[in-house]
Amino acid sequence: MTVSESGVAQAGAQPAPAALELFEPVDEHDRRLARGATGLLGRLNTARVLTAADVHVARTLGNAAGGIEDSSADAALVAAALATRAVRTGSVAVDLAQIDAALRRLEPAPDLPWAGPGEWLQQLLDSSLVRHRALVVEHGLVYLQRYHHQEVQVVRDLLARADQPAPAVDVALLEQGLTRVFPEGWEEQREAARVVAGSWTSVLTGGPGTGKTSTVAGVLALLAEQAPPGQPLRVGLAAPTGKAAARMQEAVSSALHEILDRTQDPAVRDLVEPLREVTAVTLHRLLGRRPDSSTRFRHDRDHHLPHDVVLVDETSMVSLTHMARLLEALRPTTRLILVGDPDQLVSIDAGAVLADLVAGEEASDAATPEDSAAPEDPAAPEDPAAPEDPAAPRDAAAPVGAPTRSPGSRSARPVSVARLRTSHRFGETIGSLAEALREGDADAVVRALRSGDRSAQVTWVEDPDPAAYLRPVLTTHALALYRAAQAGHSREALDLLGRHRLLCAHREGPWGVRTWNRAVEGWLTEETGDGLYDPMYVGRPLLVTANDYATGVFNGDTGVVVATRRADGTTGRVAVIRGTEGDQPFGTGRLGDIDTMHAMTVHKAQGSQAEEVTVLLPPEESPLLTRELFYTAVTRARERVRVVGSEAAVRAAVGRRVQRASGLRQRLAVQEVARDDAADVTDPG
Repeated sequence: MTVSESGVAQAGAQPAPAALELFEPVDEHDRRLARGATGLLGRLNTARVLTAADVHVARTLGNAAGGIEDSSADAALVAAALATRAVRTGSVAVDLAQIDAALRRLEPAPDLPWAGPGEWLQQLLDSSLVRHRALVVEHGLVYLQRYHHQEVQVVRDLLARADQPAPAVDVALLEQGLTRVFPEGWEEQREAARVVAGSWTSVLTGGPGTGKTSTVAGVLALLAEQAPPGQPLRVGLAAPTGKAAARMQEAVSSALHEILDRTQDPAVRDLVEPLREVTAVTLHRLLGRRPDSSTRFRHDRDHHLPHDVVLVDETSMVSLTHMARLLEALRPTTRLILVGDPDQLVSIDAGAVLADLVAGEEASDAATPEDSAAPEDPAAPEDPAAPEDPAAPRDAAAPVGAPTRSPGSRSARPVSVARLRTSHRFGETIGSLAEALREGDADAVVRALRSGDRSAQVTWVEDPDPAAYLRPVLTTHALALYRAAQAGHSREALDLLGRHRLLCAHREGPWGVRTWNRAVEGWLTEETGDGLYDPMYVGRPLLVTANDYATGVFNGDTGVVVATRRADGTTGRVAVIRGTEGDQPFGTGRLGDIDTMHAMTVHKAQGSQAEEVTVLLPPEESPLLTRELFYTAVTRARERVRVVGSEAAVRAAVGRRVQRASGLRQRLAVQEVARDDAADVTDPG
């Protein structure tokens, strides 16, 4: 398998040459073209490798590092520009060997002032950019200082949490609770709960429908029982988007309701019941937004979060920067539970933290088969609590969680990973398709799609022009939504919105969201005679695309413009948004960043579900067509999946994996952080 510089792993019998993903200028005035750029930076901008922004950042770093008047100038500036480009495309760093090979395959190939990656590395080490640590070079990777600092910080914080005495627990009470919370048939979830309850930092992973949310809800109930008298468990629930937070709260509340139904002891019910009142929020809101910074929050290393447990859902969407901010905001005795599926799409911002955490734990297991933790000693005295954070409002004298370890013992791994493997959501056909995608078996994927001919769960549309096939499907859904909105039935309209999703890889172009949104609106006009001239027409499905703290709506929330009737008989309209606070009406002029949602990107759909999903695959040459995208799209469906695309596109998707350059999993695998000469430098983030 080879990996292209753009971050896509390519599988096949004959390795494909590494290739750079190039930008396509709109015209000669495209802002990505760097006017006046000279030298190798200018040539790579002309070759459409580097944008003007990449060039500008590299020049600024060069000037800040004391000038670039040395023989290594081109090598250092190009590395800085490529590191900037890497962050822009989702990687934390740039791999010198990989990018050197990719640059040499450009047509025409640029004249590089180094013979190979080894000489390039030496020129970098001699440059003022590296000497002044504007760039950090480590293990063949080149980082911008900020992202190297964050990566090192994440591992240090994880190791510091693991180096504490392990959480203490009443083992008998835990086992008694496990039997009640996870009855017969839930053995897999019961074992995962033991792992999570016994760790300061844990990852609960598994595919859709494996019971991740029910498991963590059970863990919360068990930890609530372990809380000291008079000190109810303080829980923070968060997710990267408002939609994911709303889904999380609904699922946790439902699971807790079932647990309470199985709980007869009134004293235990009194401990668990308050958990149903906890509100799930976005990660930004949990950390505390600061109006003067987009990367800093009110809760930090000096102002810790007050919670005993912080639970983050859909962690695959959490970037390196936000994971660093979350870890530094936790008290030492706060349990962190990360929930997600590492096979889904990763964060839009730099980093693939969940995938790195899981891979790092697997690599660590392979390197160290023996558990290095001290064995449990039932006769050993209970560990004293770790020192409490002085900023915390009360003393956590008895941390709750795992079976007691001998004094001074530490967790065997910086992160404990529990995996759920059995899916209970899908029917057999969708489950087979999802599993084949996860395993990367293209033949099995094709078989699962073909089997849809005999099943209503999966349909495969191979028509190269699918508009005729999709028109009645999409128009029927849009028309039902339109009529409910015109009648003023906001709840019905919002429920209809959750029944079907058209998911695209691209925003623009013939296979993009904008094209299909316009197509559906055109078909709706033909059916209703309504010209839909007003941008906020009644019946318009809405997708919130940015957090708005003034209105309390958040990125990923959905809504519909609905007709209203005033007391005097006149009509109006409101935008009703379904989010973490329920269904809320707003004046149509109060909402800022919104899109039409007859179609949406797979990235925006992450963290949500629908009864039926239509997946529109782009042609096989699309750089966005990856296994993670296909898997994420398919697993948004609860009941039915319709895949639109050629067999070539299906096989291309299965054969490409997103691989982001990062050193996080290697650092975790060896459970140590490489020496950081910038340890005493203020974090530039």
